[in-house]
Amino acid sequence: MKNYYSNGKLLLTGEYLVLDGAKSLALPTKMGQNLTVERIQDSQLIWASYTHTGDCWFEAIFDLPKLRLVNCTFNSNKDGNGDLIAEKLLEILEEAIKLNPTFLDTKNGFIVKTSLSFPRNWGLGSSSTLINSIATWAKVDAFQLLWNSFKGSGYDVACAQNNSPIFYQIIDNKPIVKKVEFNPSFKDKLFFVHLNHKQDSKKGISKFRKREKYFKLEINELSNISEAFLEATSIEDFNQLIISHENIVSAVVKLKKVKEKLFSDYFGEIKSLGAWGGDFIMVTGNEKTPKYFNDKGYNTVLNYSQIIL
Repeated sequence: MKNYYSNGKLLLTGEYLVLDGAKSLALPTKMGQNLTVERIQDSQLIWASYTHTGDCWFEAIFDLPKLRLVNCTFNSNKDGNGDLIAEKLLEILEEAIKLNPTFLDTKNGFIVKTSLSFPRNWGLGSSSTLINSIATWAKVDAFQLLWNSFKGSGYDVACAQNNSPIFYQIIDNKPIVKKVEFNPSFKDKLFFVHLNHKQDSKKGISKFRKREKYFKLEINELSNISEAFLEATSIEDFNQLIISHENIVSAVVKLKKVKEKLFSDYFGEIKSLGAWGGDFIMVTGNEKTPKYFNDKGYNTVLNYSQIIL
């Protein structure tokens, strides 16, 4: 049996404009996804996906080597569809085969199990961790597999592969990953709050790509802010960087800042992460921060050391 593990992710800076070359600061998380592969005699790929609580939420069987879907089951009353999920999984596997024709070209079969260590609606990278682990198993380039099947910038795949903060940038259509030191002295004042629903990043990316303007100035500004995030020595300086960053992205995507929209009375600063409108936000605060958000119905409030690797 072989085991593959990929880290989850949070994009601290450069959201949206990372697609156009902005230097972005990204943080791998302590939560991620396991993928185990066990060989069997039958010429089938038997797939089972498990939640962080150990419940099986998706199962599928494919005949090999043609990779034909035999059946699938999907255990959820809220989102998705079993056939659609099976089709997306099939697409990823087929793209992996295109990159490495020997992948799954075998008379034997496999039992594959995936297991998340975070709730599916947290948006920490259930897709990117899966793609990275499949790419490792298939011995193909994970970024290419992502771009062939899911699109996206690729920062999430970079986080899946690294155990420390990174700068991520796309230059000449190639991912540039640089490990960096991000260990602010005020990290006890940084919190991550889940907004109680998962944002569809694919839709956010699609909408952004339809814009006609190229934001050269804004890309440079966000790249500079990413650098400044590493150099900030006080929470006051960090707060000013958050304000500047939120103002730039708000103007680019033409959406209200999350603090203005939901938390105008909050005493600290608030920054959206990734696709605006869902998943996690980062907030600066103190010991009163959890109660503030709990009182408003947001019960997942994690401090820096609880979530960041």
